[in-house]
Amino acid sequence: MEKVYHIYAKNECLYNNLTKEQFNNIWNSLKGMVGLMQTDYQLEDLSYEECEKLVDSSSENKNQPVGLDSY
Repeated sequence: MEKVYHIYAKNECLYNNLTKEQFNNIWNSLKGMVGLMQTDYQLEDLSYEECEKLVDSSSENKNQPVGLDSY
C-alpha cells in the first residue's frame, strides 16, 4: 500500500494521486494563492483526502495505476 493525496476546492477534485512531496508543495502553494490573490475560493473551500493505493509489483501494465481511482 502507498499513500496518495487528492486536493479539492469546493468539492471539485483539482489534483489526484499525489505523492506526499507533491501534496505538500501544491497544498502550501494553493493556500498561499487563495490567501493572497483575489479568487472565487476561500481557505475554507480547500480540502484534501489521504488514501491508500495498492502498488502493483508485476511487470505488466506498469504505466497504468492499479485498482480503481478513488475520485
